[in-house]
Amino acid sequence: MKILKIAAIAGALTVAMTTQALADGKCKPSKWGVDDQIGSANYVTSDQVLMATKLVKKGQSHPLGIVIDPNTPAFPPRGLMLQVVQPNQQGGQRLHGFGYAGSYNDDIAQLWFGIGPQIDGLGHLGEDGMYYNCNDEKDFAALTGLTKLGVHQIPPLIGRGVMIDMAKHFGVKTLNAGQAFTAEDVKAASKSQGVEIRKGDVVLFHTGWTDNKLKAEPTAWVSGEPGLSNDAAVYLANLDVMAVGADTWGIEAVPPMKGDKLFYGHVTLLKENGIYILETMNTGRLAAESVKEFMFVLGQARIRGTVQMIINPVAMW
Repeated sequence: MKILKIAAIAGALTVAMTTQALADGKCKPSKWGVDDQIGSANYVTSDQVLMATKLVKKGQSHPLGIVIDPNTPAFPPRGLMLQVVQPNQQGGQRLHGFGYAGSYNDDIAQLWFGIGPQIDGLGHLGEDGMYYNCNDEKDFAALTGLTKLGVHQIPPLIGRGVMIDMAKHFGVKTLNAGQAFTAEDVKAASKSQGVEIRKGDVVLFHTGWTDNKLKAEPTAWVSGEPGLSNDAAVYLANLDVMAVGADTWGIEAVPPMKGDKLFYGHVTLLKENGIYILETMNTGRLAAESVKEFMFVLGQARIRGTVQMIINPVAMW
């Protein structure tokens, strides 16, 4: 009985603190309601799914996740360690309980989920301890996993994907580290390439960064990147997109352009608008074949309480 009373008091305090945060103007509630935890995934409706299926006309598909391994550079201190083992098979032993001389391999990994191709959940990045939909870090960021905004709650993200080739727009093979593209750049590139960004879209940007830097200069690849300016993130958010991604490890320009805040596009998209971020997307083939519009499908691993997740979305056209 005491435990129930304590839980009730804790719940009441959480509601009170959230109400106070709203009153203080520290955050604004989501347009999907004060209890929403999935943000722009609310755009995935039956109509959107059916619309997306009509974009598959050639029967082509492409993995948007790159292959990673223990040598893949990542934002410090992230990394990956993999071991393949043969349990209880030392010295050539076989598993005769199978009815035959059984043998098998298993794998063990120690890793950060924020390495390589990944989705950033709504509990990943906030500002001054406040996250999407007025969630205070003190109320949901537990050591054993997020109690709100976990990636496991995201439904399959299905919709219209579009790809904007910023390398082509600037007439280069690869944009430089720190080279930002602004809202006006995105508008100009979209117009010249015939790409219309619509509500609920997944918008991917090709910069050439991963294709041309990851293997050739891995240290340089993870030390900086081209990407969105702060105002470009605001522009995309105002278009009510479902997700924004790029062939870079962080989607924004690093170092940021003069006057911009580092990684503030994450705040704009995740915290302020509930829009997902897709990092290190494999856009090279789409750029090479001028694929501008496709069906996008993502079903991430559902590990309770996760902040991010390694992903391999599929583009189909």
